[in-house]
Amino acid sequence: MKTRLLALLLLLVTALVWPGTAPAADDGPKADLDRIVGLIKAKLKDGKKSPADLAPELAEFDKVLAKYKEQKTDDVANIAYMKAVLYLQVFQDETKGAELLKQLSQDFPGTKFAKNADAQVASMKAQENMAVGKQFPDFAEKDLEGKPLSIAGYKGKVLLVDFWATWCGPCIRELPNVKTTYEKYQGKGFDILGISLDSDKDKLTGFLAKNEMPWKQFFDGQGWKNKLAQQYGINSIPATYLLDASGKVIAKNLRGPELEAAVAKALGKDK
Repeated sequence: MKTRLLALLLLLVTALVWPGTAPAADDGPKADLDRIVGLIKAKLKDGKKSPADLAPELAEFDKVLAKYKEQKTDDVANIAYMKAVLYLQVFQDETKGAELLKQLSQDFPGTKFAKNADAQVASMKAQENMAVGKQFPDFAEKDLEGKPLSIAGYKGKVLLVDFWATWCGPCIRELPNVKTTYEKYQGKGFDILGISLDSDKDKLTGFLAKNEMPWKQFFDGQGWKNKLAQQYGINSIPATYLLDASGKVIAKNLRGPELEAAVAKALGKDK
């Protein structure tokens, strides 16, 4: 999600129990992981979220991984994965998090968590190419009406690239701010390019009409496997990138009045 730290803390509390897994037995890797997760949750609720605060739990991760080092299973790989998640989502340490994900992939080849780790590392690499100050990578696709769509097509305009979906609660809550900014500045050199992670075209077009969203949209019906979302390493939405008139990223994931302020500033500089 990125307010971002709080969202990530909440994500960790829920993500630490892997969807679809059965309750842990009284012993074994699952039980050990559940025990560590319980300790972490308690500290997060108390506002303890630094590596120093969670040093005992980090040591427990290492102790448990050593305990099961001969077992190359999903249950043990999950322990390594959750340690990486802790660094990425709570400590906000992408360097260490990426290092742990790469190590997981080497230590637990063939597991679903190794595949998750590989995908996440690839996503992080793609995100590096969209950092503030870099040119946003271009693409050549078609919009909902079958007309050519690309970043280059907006050259000379301040552009908001918005990865979103009609089923995304945070996206919909942010929509009034996006519309207000669009209505105020669209005739002054600002535009929006939506990249919808919806799977139902009729639902999307109906939503666009009902909510008066006239800007162009890319849609391929693939949901989270949306071609451009995959290309740009998008794994949470809303994800937005504000580009200047030359196509350079000047801000990311702006919310509320921050978006309008940034657009106004960019237009002032670009004109």
